[in-house]
Amino acid sequence: MLVRINTFARALIVMCLTLAGAGAAKKPASDVAESGPAVFWRDPGDIESRDLFYGPGGSQDQPRGPYTFVKEDLDGSNPKFVVRGSDGVKWKVKLGVEARPETVATRIVWAVGYFANEDYFLPDLQVENMPAHLHRGQKLVAADGSIHNVRLKREDEKKLGEWAWRRCPFSGTREWNGLRVLMAVLNNWDLKDENNSVYRRASSDRIYMVSDLGASFGTAGASWPLWKAKGNLNSYTNSNFIRRRTTASVDFDVPARPRFLYLLHPRNYFSRLRMRWIGRNVPRSDARWMGDVLSRLSDRQIQDAFRSAGYSEPELEGFSKVVESRIKLLAEL
Repeated sequence: MLVRINTFARALIVMCLTLAGAGAAKKPASDVAESGPAVFWRDPGDIESRDLFYGPGGSQDQPRGPYTFVKEDLDGSNPKFVVRGSDGVKWKVKLGVEARPETVATRIVWAVGYFANEDYFLPDLQVENMPAHLHRGQKLVAADGSIHNVRLKREDEKKLGEWAWRRCPFSGTREWNGLRVLMAVLNNWDLKDENNSVYRRASSDRIYMVSDLGASFGTAGASWPLWKAKGNLNSYTNSNFIRRRTTASVDFDVPARPRFLYLLHPRNYFSRLRMRWIGRNVPRSDARWMGDVLSRLSDRQIQDAFRSAGYSEPELEGFSKVVESRIKLLAEL
């Protein structure tokens, strides 16, 4: 009996530490007050022709090997490091369960007029000059530097800071409400302010975007184990979408209340409880507007987004079916 208790206690401690690391904030969201126009959304006039297989970077910007290790990135909760391609472009490699869902999410977000990083999924990656030991994700890297199922994000944009959902300069606009709706469609439940970034583009515009979309296409809220919470077809299919509707507004279930297991780390649990407002009290007309925009995407485009992340044909058909059913519900509001 004592052995069982000790085993459970050890498992509980490990889980607490893991959840604490996943929920720890890097820094408070910062206000960006530099010159240049602030941009949140642009009309995707060509939405029907957008290539959701290659996404915002297109086929012309896709990564080119061979790749050389530059440095490890210890930010966030997922193992990451930076590599340099043969053309000199730097890419941030993300390993683990977020690689696939984030690749898909960037394409759908970009397709409907919001901004997204240039992300690409590689089923196999070979990296030269890998260090003998990584702080995180070492078990995912073979001795010869080969890695499977990774996301590469282009690293040559200048990040100015972060933006907060409550203090966003676009707060209350149709486009801001539309982004809240879109996060619910994707089941992106990790809506911390630190996952929002402001970038300086070559045009001198200040681009506001959700820069971390990895917690998508799984459960409606923080859950455990993480492989069920992100990029999991069964979790996504069985999650609730619209929680409540009135003649004036709609409440979505994303982000949902975190599982009670997260009470093991109270600060993380209650911070996630406070995020639930992001999916609540969305004007019905703005939710329907986002449904109308999403409705312009074809079945093929939506399936291409999942195909770009290496999902199997049955998986991409299953994910696409859920996305399309949610778009239909929005358009009928």
